[in-house]
Amino acid sequence: MAVAIAEAPFHVLAVDDSVLDRKLIERLLKTSSFQVTTVDSGTKALEFLGLHGEDASISSVHADQLQDVEVNVNLIITDYCMPGMTGYDLLKKIKESSSFRDIPVVIMSSENIPSRINRCLEEGANEFFLKPVRLSDMSKLKPHIMKSRCKEHCHQDEDLLSNSETNLTNNSSSSDTVTISGSNPTNNSSSDTISSSNPTDNSTGDSSNIRKRKAADDEILPKTSRPNHSC
Repeated sequence: MAVAIAEAPFHVLAVDDSVLDRKLIERLLKTSSFQVTTVDSGTKALEFLGLHGEDASISSVHADQLQDVEVNVNLIITDYCMPGMTGYDLLKKIKESSSFRDIPVVIMSSENIPSRINRCLEEGANEFFLKPVRLSDMSKLKPHIMKSRCKEHCHQDEDLLSNSETNLTNNSSSSDTVTISGSNPTNNSSSDTISSSNPTDNSTGDSSNIRKRKAADDEILPKTSRPNHSC
């Protein structure tokens, strides 16, 4: 029997120091089928992600959220104006992290200031929402998450390709070493060829000795001459 496996919802980390705004964004995200974790400051957001900032504390983060939710955040949405660490500062910290820089970041603000908006977008923000955030804004989040996932898969494929090329290079080097070692039998064969030529040299020496002994015998033995018969 086929069993349908439901796809896990995208996980959004919402950051806002205002209780009312935090509740509103949480309700809108859950209505749009997102899994939501909320914190009230940028330092607590970094603590939740494991990027420990100065004076970071998780005292106000719900304990059940930290226990039940695996830190696998797909998107971060943060208010711009917050005491201590602003939304812009949080954005910079995230983009400086090698682990989280590909996560989409959305900035929210009640003030429509073009220079602020451009500043955030240039730093790497994916969207800038004006408060109050509406339900229609939630539809803009998923495309950024999907794009981020594609980028993550591309990075993984590049890592796999790099590892494969490294393995091929190492294997090629090992093969070259074996080939060099295997060339010794040729050298041995050459030695065998040189050694096998010695019998020919010995045979030549023996023939020379026989000729010398024969000449000596001719000198020792008296010369015999045939008698002359007169007619």
